[in-house]
Amino acid sequence: MTDWTAQTAAARHWFEALRDRICAEFEAIEREAGSDAAFAYIPWNRETEDGSDGGGGVRGVMKGRVFEKVGVNVSTVSGEFAPQFAASVNGASAEQPQFTATGISLVAHMANPHVPAVHMNTRFLTTQAAWFGGGADLNPPIPYAEDTEAFHARFRAACMAHNPTYYERFSKWADEYFFIPHRNVARGVGGIFYDHLECEDDAAFERHFAFTRDVGEAFLDVFPRLVRKRMGMEWTPEDKAAQKEWRGRYVEFNLVYDRGTLFGLKTGGNIDAILMSLPPEVTWS
Repeated sequence: MTDWTAQTAAARHWFEALRDRICAEFEAIEREAGSDAAFAYIPWNRETEDGSDGGGGVRGVMKGRVFEKVGVNVSTVSGEFAPQFAASVNGASAEQPQFTATGISLVAHMANPHVPAVHMNTRFLTTQAAWFGGGADLNPPIPYAEDTEAFHARFRAACMAHNPTYYERFSKWADEYFFIPHRNVARGVGGIFYDHLECEDDAAFERHFAFTRDVGEAFLDVFPRLVRKRMGMEWTPEDKAAQKEWRGRYVEFNLVYDRGTLFGLKTGGNIDAILMSLPPEVTWS
C-alpha cells in the first residue's frame, strides 16, 4: 500500500480547522438568539483487538436554543477491516485489509421546524487505493423552494469551479443515495454526494483535495444563512408534530441504509459519535 501519511495528515488538519470554524459560527448564531450554548468536545480512542494504536477522534455536541442538537465529529482511524467487510470497500480485500480514514461529519437538528436540518461530511480514505468522498444534503421538515435553490446554487458553484460535470453527476447521486426505498420517499431535498475521487498520484490528490475543501467552504457559507433566515419564524404545535414525524424517516435511513453508519460500526468507531446523527425527539405515526 502506498504511504499516504503526509496526505492524510494534511486532510486531517483541514477537517479539524473546518470543524473549528463551523462550531464558532454555530455558537455565534446561538448568541444572536440570546443563548449561551456551546459545544462540548469529547475525545475518544479507537480500540483494537491487538492493543495497537487505532487512532480516534473528537466528538463535538451542542444543544441550544436554535440548534436542538448538532454534532460535529472529526476522526482519524487506521487498522484492518474484518475479512467479510473488506471486500465491500474500494481497494481492500481479505488479503489486503489495511486502511486509514480521516474525515469530518456533521448533522444538525434544529429547534424551529421551519429551519432545515442538514448533513455534511467529507473524508479521505486509503486502502490499496486512495480517494476523497463526501457531500452535503438539506433535510427540511417544512421545505421552502427558495432555500432549496440557494443550497443547490451554492454547491453548483463549488462544483463548476472544478469540473463542469460534477454538479449534475453529484446532485443526481445524492438524489439516488438519500432515498428511502421502503417509504418510496427522498430523505430531504438533495444536495451533492460524491465518492471514490481517486488519487492516483500527488497531482490527483491536490486536485480532489481542493474540491473537497470547496465543498466545506460552500457549506459554511450557505447553511448559516438559511438558519438565520428562518430561526425567528413562528411555529405551531402542528409544525412541531410534522417535524418529529419527518425525523422518523431520517432515523430509518441512517440506521438501515447509510454507508457511513455501517463503516463506523464495522471499523470499531465510537458508538456515540456514529449515532450522533439521531435526533433528540422523534415520533412514528
